[in-house]
Amino acid sequence: MRWLYYVMMSKIPPPDDKISLLRLAFKGLKDDELREMAELTEIRTYPPGYVLCQEGAYEDIFYIVAEGDVIITKKIADEETERVLRIGGKGDLVGEMALIQNAPRAATVRAMTECTVLEMEKRDFETILSRSPAMAIDIIRITLDRIRANDQMAITELQKNNKILRLMDRNKMEFIQVAAHELRTPLTVIKGYGNLLRTFPELKANPALDEMVEGILKGADRMHEVVNMMLDVSRIDAETLKLASIPVLLKRVLQGLVNSLGKAAAERNIKIHLDYAEDTPIIHADPGLVEKALYQLTVNAVKYTPDGGTVTLRARPVMMEGDIPGAEVVVQDTGIGLDPEHHELIFEKFYQVGSVALHSTGKTSFKGGGPGLGLSLVRGVARAHGGKVWVESAGHDEVNYPGCTFYLQLPVRAAGSK
Repeated sequence: MRWLYYVMMSKIPPPDDKISLLRLAFKGLKDDELREMAELTEIRTYPPGYVLCQEGAYEDIFYIVAEGDVIITKKIADEETERVLRIGGKGDLVGEMALIQNAPRAATVRAMTECTVLEMEKRDFETILSRSPAMAIDIIRITLDRIRANDQMAITELQKNNKILRLMDRNKMEFIQVAAHELRTPLTVIKGYGNLLRTFPELKANPALDEMVEGILKGADRMHEVVNMMLDVSRIDAETLKLASIPVLLKRVLQGLVNSLGKAAAERNIKIHLDYAEDTPIIHADPGLVEKALYQLTVNAVKYTPDGGTVTLRARPVMMEGDIPGAEVVVQDTGIGLDPEHHELIFEKFYQVGSVALHSTGKTSFKGGGPGLGLSLVRGVARAHGGKVWVESAGHDEVNYPGCTFYLQLPVRAAGSK
């Protein structure tokens, strides 16, 4: 309610002063159009900080700045702070687009200094606009200029943010490398002493102590696995990974995964099926990395499949992009599924679907957490070999369980192998 605001009415200026200001704002208007527009405007002065336009509000006033400066700001996404779009001064138009579009204000406009403006009601503005093609063209020109300026500002901001993100990502990977190397030494010591303790007769005679040592060794093995994954991901990111070129029979690798994960899956009554097409080609790749990638895909499927579900591994020949022969491994589950907005993000390092506060450690426990590196490793292995990986899912649903299907394609001969 505008009458609740502090408004200082100034002395009405001579018509010629209004016309000169309007001529500054609208360079294409004729004198009679300027006079008609001047008669429909009111001049007011507002104190510093006064809000002329409120973002998101439906308002009916169009402004032309006569004296003073205004600041135009906009909230970006869910940020609490406002981003400055531009500073306006004498001759600037404010609030015209919302009136033309019958839409809420797209930005907030505040007086930076004591600010004098010409005001026009929406009905009068629309009347003038309908009668004057020149005014419409001027507003189009002004709007396009603003769009170009805003685009350039957005591009500059994105370039700056990308530079910062690249630096942060590099620092993060350097930290991962240092942390992984530093953890390796104490883990080796823990495992060494743990294995030594297992040889003591006194330990074998005490089931409780024997169980504790087994727990220590199991925890150390899990930590060692995570450390190795951290190093693999950092090497892939740094493009320092040396690929071997060895014939890899996927059937053997997949059958090994079914056997190694069989016990954990059976504990949750999950069945793992293997469907292998006999014409699946032997690929020349790094066997260790391929096995790690397939392991991560399979463990991920087991983890997000409820007790009593099914995980299916399929292998078949495929013709990749560019008519490159390859092999495709499909990992399909009957789990909770994944919403489309996460289909790309889950392959980013440390990305977690859902709240991290609900994180629970476990390689194969239902919805058990992890370091967020497994699928990133899969993508890195795929790219390093000249292949690709992606996921398809109808969405997240913990009632109907639509499941996920992961596709990993690898060429018969890896692009970076030696």
